[in-house]
This record gives sequence, C-alpha cells and structure tokens, in this order.
Amino acid sequence: MTGVKIDIKRIIFILLGLTLFFIVYYAPPWPDAIDPAGKHFPLSTQGKGAIAVFLLASTWWIFEVVPIGVTSIMIGVMQTLFLIRTAEESFKDFMDPSVLFIFASVVIGMVFTRTGLTRRIAYKMLTIVGEKTSMIMLGCFVLTGALTLIMAHTAVAATIYPLLISIYALYSEDDQPSKFGKALFIGMAYVCGAGSIITLLGAARGAVAIGFFKDMCGKEIGFFELSYYMLPIGALMIILLWVFFMIFCKPEKSEIPGLREKAKKLSADLGPLTRNEILASIIIFSCILVLALRSFIPALKPIDKTAIILVSTILFFIVNILTIDDLEAIPWNIILLFAGAMSIGFCLWKTKAAEWMAVNWLVMFQSAPSFVFIMSIAFFVMIMTNFIMNVAAIAISLPVALVIAPYLGVAPDVILYASLVTAGMPFLLLIGAAPNAIAYNSKQFTTGEFLMFGIPASVLLMVVVAFAVKILWPLMGMPVLIPK
Repeated sequence: MTGVKIDIKRIIFILLGLTLFFIVYYAPPWPDAIDPAGKHFPLSTQGKGAIAVFLLASTWWIFEVVPIGVTSIMIGVMQTLFLIRTAEESFKDFMDPSVLFIFASVVIGMVFTRTGLTRRIAYKMLTIVGEKTSMIMLGCFVLTGALTLIMAHTAVAATIYPLLISIYALYSEDDQPSKFGKALFIGMAYVCGAGSIITLLGAARGAVAIGFFKDMCGKEIGFFELSYYMLPIGALMIILLWVFFMIFCKPEKSEIPGLREKAKKLSADLGPLTRNEILASIIIFSCILVLALRSFIPALKPIDKTAIILVSTILFFIVNILTIDDLEAIPWNIILLFAGAMSIGFCLWKTKAAEWMAVNWLVMFQSAPSFVFIMSIAFFVMIMTNFIMNVAAIAISLPVALVIAPYLGVAPDVILYASLVTAGMPFLLLIGAAPNAIAYNSKQFTTGEFLMFGIPASVLLMVVVAFAVKILWPLMGMPVLIPK
C-alpha cells in the first residue's frame, strides 16, 4: 500500500490564506480614512472582515490550492460564519444577473462549437491570414477587438473561445499547454478588455460611468464623443498586446506548413450550412442586435440585458440545438468563479471597505503634481477592477478624485477617461473580468501564469495611459487641466 503524497506547497498556501484572514479580522480597529474636505470614512468591523475575506480568496485563487469554484464558495461561507454579511446577502450574489449573463454567454460559445459554426469561421479566417502563427494570432486579436465594438466583451469571449479551440487543434495534436496556446487564450481575454473600452456597447461600465459623471459634473458625454477619445487607445493596446505576446510568449512554431490548403479542404468538407447552424445564427445575432439597440431605443432600456441573452439559452433547448447532456457539460467551475467574484466585490462595496481604501489611497496624492494625481487614480482603478466590479471601482474612486481634482487644476474629463481605460483591462486576476475566466477554461495556463503575464501587461497599460494623458488626448482636444 503506497502512502498518500503530501503537497507541502499547497498546505503552506492554504494556511497562508487563513492566517491573513485571521490576522486582519481580529486586528484592532483601523483608523478612519479622511478626504480633503475633512469627511471621515470609518472602517467597520464588517468592512475589515471584507478585506480579510478578500485576502484569503486572493491567496487561494492565485495559488489554486483548491478548485477556483470552491474558493468562491468559501467566500460566501466566510462572510456568513464571521457575520460580515448575512447568508441571504452573501449567497444571493452567486445568482446575480451578471453571473447569469456569464452563464448565457458560455452557452452561446457551446452552441458555436456544437453546431460547427466555430469550425466554419475558423477555417475561413485561416485561409485569409495564412500559415504564419504571428499572423494567425494577429487575426484572432483583430477579430476579437472588432466584435467588442458591437457586442459585450463577455459575449465576445464566449463566441471567440470555441474558435480559438478549433484553431489550436490545427496547431497541436494534443491539448497540452504551449506558448502559442497561452498567447492565444490569455491574449483573447486581454484584447476583449482593450476593445471593450472603445464603444458603449463593449461593456456596461461605460454607460454607468457616464451617467455617474453627468450627475456629479453636469456634463453629458455622448456615444461618439467617448469613441472618439477611446478608439486610438483601444486600437493601440490591441496592437501592443500582439507585440507583447510575440515577445514574451513567442510561439514554438513560426508557421504551420500546409495550413491554408488544409483549412480550405476542411471548409469545403463542411458542406452547406446545416439547419442547426442557421437556427443558431438567427437566435444569436437577434439577441446581439437587441442588446446593441438598447443603447439607442428608449423602449428597450428598461429590459435587463441578462433577460435578453437568456432568451437565447431557452431557445437553444426549445429547437433542440442543445440537450440535457450539454447543460450538464457547462463548466460550472468557471461560473462559480465569477459568482464568488461578484460576492466579494459586493461585500467590499457594501461594507464600504472599498471606499475606505480609495480615500486612503487618493489622499496620498492630494498635493502631488496633476499628472501624478491622474495616474494615481488610473492605477487605483486598475488594481481594484481586478478584485471588484469595474463599475464599482469607478464609483468609489471618482467621487474622491473629483473632490481633489479642482485643487490641483485637473479637469474632470481626463479623470473619467483614464479611469474607464484601466477599468476595462484587468490583466492580473481571473476574477477581474469574465473573458479571463472563460480563457482559463482552455487549461493552457494557471492562475499564477496569468498573474505573471499580467504584471508587465499592466505596466504597458499604464505607459499607454500616461501617453494619452500627456500627449494624445490634449492633441485631440480633451481638457486635461483647468485654465487658470
């Protein structure tokens, strides 16, 4: 009888997460945060508990000591056991509309695969971009970025993911991790974020932030005004991410000989569109059209986007495109990951722990040069959006930033745009955005590898924001400083 192998490293990180939790939770009360106007922001016992759960979950997620979905369950359990929030509040977030939106997006990706639409699109694209792996990667990134102009980035990730699976199958005969696989899937997640900042259709954060900005500053930002300033940043980031992965994760093969001819043959072998492909296309693109029209047709705005996209899930089963076996094959580990992320995000927000952190961070820069202050806001939002909802990250930082800004002669516009750029690109953790979690399902990388690629990618993002604030946006006419 062989003995059970003990994973010392795993035990160390399990205990590290628990130790961080208990140290923070049982620590004496922490001092209030005080904004420049003298307003106090106390950190309650529940707020301190939220930070403790946040540290525990982050440790377990990064080092994957248990399945990431199980860590998410732990988030709800710890909130309830230690009276940070009630069970109803903690676990209700697991079925938040955003989580169901992820579920429906994953189902759409599954339909693309099941019907063969994915292979059809993949083969057509490969006949265009050719056999060089660098061009294949660029083609995938450009297609992903283009789709985020008209679709929510979560839906784009769910749509592109099976396409990448089909392309990778032509690169490698097994599904073992490779540099090309890491670049393809992590890159897809990053590009979904980069493209989603360009229009209001790419993610909900833009519309919410603009509404919030209007209430605070009395200025309305239009659809095309936002895209005018965001298009060059989003496009630049997509190209730079392609260069980034070609340097840091260069594919093992420079080309796949005979790929173009093979793709043409495989495409021809598929024959004409099948009934299921036609039905799936009609259902999916009808839902996408309705989601896009919500921004322009007032009558559609009251209808939640989750209800609209879930209609597609129901129809897939009604017309027999999917069966009960497909429902059971859904990657619930990924759904639970995002559910836990929503729960800890709401916990930090509603206990005002996130607000306390935002004030403490931003007041450190209240006497800094205007450029440093703007960059500090962008940096804070970038870090927080990896842990809580990007809308929440903006909502807790903008009020404080807009109070400090006039004293430093900073225009509110640049604060809004810089925050929106970094809020859209959580490159560090899987929980930062749904595309990150969807990409993880490829099994091409670990959470630790995602973080390691995310650190230099986040530095690159901050360099681009600095370029925009200092050079690009002023040239385009954006007010950065208030005239004296």
